[in-house]
Amino acid sequence: MNRKRLRILVFGAHPDDCDIKAGGIALQYSALGHCVKFVSVTNGDTGHFEIGGIELARRRYGEAQASAKVAGITYDVLDIHNGELEPSVANRKMIIRIIREFKPDLVLTHRPNDYHPDHRYTSLLVQDAAYIVTVPNMVPLTPHLQYNPVICYLSDHFQKPTPFAPDVVVGIDAVVERKMDMLHCHTSQMYEWLPYNSNHLKEVPKGERARRAWLGKLRKPAFEQVAEQYRDRLVELYGEKQGKKVRYAEAFEACEYGGRLTKENMKGLFPFFG
Repeated sequence: MNRKRLRILVFGAHPDDCDIKAGGIALQYSALGHCVKFVSVTNGDTGHFEIGGIELARRRYGEAQASAKVAGITYDVLDIHNGELEPSVANRKMIIRIIREFKPDLVLTHRPNDYHPDHRYTSLLVQDAAYIVTVPNMVPLTPHLQYNPVICYLSDHFQKPTPFAPDVVVGIDAVVERKMDMLHCHTSQMYEWLPYNSNHLKEVPKGERARRAWLGKLRKPAFEQVAEQYRDRLVELYGEKQGKKVRYAEAFEACEYGGRLTKENMKGLFPFFG
């Protein structure tokens, strides 16, 4: 196993995006003693049907911190209004500063083709920061990096202009329930806004234990689908016996704008395959 203490930085557009797409891998990095930071690029202050603004932003920040406590990671929430993120030079400089200050080995974020503008622009900002993090005269008061970190995309189901094509698929069976505990912390989303927005609010149970059980039944099939869809890649990475046993998984696609992901450094960056 790689003995270096890795630094993993995950950019999501909203509080809960990182948890949904990379909560399992974050739990596994943390358990191995690596350092993980989640960053929500907006404060999520429109993601509800009854409250918003300062009340919702503060609530979602608290939910993010509760999730971080479950995983043993840190979770930053940037104070940009939900739905108003722009791929501006000012925001690019902010992302450059965050990357430089954290000094990540691996950066994860959304793909640039996505239904939500905040997702798209988060991806573009991270892409636009790639390489520039190594240029001293850009954001000159924050020391530049001597390397371009590897960047990978979080998984999605969008097909146009190009479908998601994972380079890395990680089994999360051992931590899937704790990942659900992370999502359970995002009460305003998992049990209020998202069910309301999909016309399923009446299906949400009232009790805490009943809600948590309901959430598992609702969410875990998506992680099963990732494992089944990319079974061949799991077998390649874990070997046939173990790869066929994986039930739940998360998947990641290399971004060509960051440092190059190779067979050699993949083993160090993703120390899960034995």
